Amino acid sequence: MYITKILVAAIVIIGLLTFLIYAKTTTSKTKESVQSVFNNTIKDNISFGEFDYMTIDHLKNRSYEGSDIEITRDLEKRSNYNSYLASYKSDDLKINGLLTVPNTEKPENGYPAIVFIHGYIPPTIYKTTEKYTDYVDYLARNGFVVFKIDLRGHAESEGEPSGAYYSPDYIIDALNATASLQQHPDVDPNKIGMWGHSMAGNVTLRSVAVSNKIKAAVIWAGAVYTYEDMQQYGIDDNSYRPPTDAQRQTQRQQQRQRMRDGFGIPNLQSLFWSKVSPIDYINENSAKIQIHHAVNDNVVSIEYTRNLKKILLEKGIEIETYEYPSGGHNITSPAFTPAIQRTVEFYQENL
Repeated sequence: MYITKILVAAIVIIGLLTFLIYAKTTTSKTKESVQSVFNNTIKDNISFGEFDYMTIDHLKNRSYEGSDIEITRDLEKRSNYNSYLASYKSDDLKINGLLTVPNTEKPENGYPAIVFIHGYIPPTIYKTTEKYTDYVDYLARNGFVVFKIDLRGHAESEGEPSGAYYSPDYIIDALNATASLQQHPDVDPNKIGMWGHSMAGNVTLRSVAVSNKIKAAVIWAGAVYTYEDMQQYGIDDNSYRPPTDAQRQTQRQQQRQRMRDGFGIPNLQSLFWSKVSPIDYINENSAKIQIHHAVNDNVVSIEYTRNLKKILLEKGIEIETYEYPSGGHNITSPAFTPAIQRTVEFYQENL
């Protein structure tokens, strides 16, 4: 009887110790889980003061309603598409552009469409119907509605040309153009792609990070994806012209200096710069991405493209990239033909 009591007591003590160990372990794990949730919540909701507007989170949390696309002038009628000067609204600004619409039989749900974003051209000399004519024509002849928008402050578009890398304005214009195309009676709202060249590579990738309405994105000779890359590779564009308004130029320089004083030079280990860069927001549910770049591009280094591909591949995200031995920054002939054919095929497969 005495031995039985001792055994019972031992079992009780062992059970109690087991419970205490389990409780301690569980509490520790619970604390870690709560701490993780807390940290992520803080990270997702942290404010960066006057520079909140630069972050992808800020752009994701605002709306892009676009408007009806208004035809302002008929232009050419080609064998299988018509072109127009047109406009839409972005942040209450009238943004103009070149619109092409196929005149072939319309698919049941409408034509696939592409928001076409130009690269850097000095705003004072930019013209709607100049530059990129071969690019637009090739896409239009292959059955796409193409809307080559004049970013704010360019040609007759209202607003100030704020630049791509340190402002959200061009992304806002691009996403309002996307919303406007979705409202167009000839467009399939579920088949919207985006095309961007040079600085518009940044605009395109940030737009993809913000909106899931873009289903396929193609970039030619793009620049500035991680923002660290701009420190590494630079941009050698002798066509760049600073704003003619000296006061506005000074304000921009002072604003960028405050940004660097507050958050340091671009670095993905910095919470702020990781929120500005689209890299952490690209995932398997984002738009399909294709990039073209010439090895001899002397304006934007091909290392921008190679670096982006490497980083995304490490995240498990595959993108299509094509390198061309010649063609320069605009990927001209003989590289132009395979590049534009691959672009069309990519859109056909993914829109």
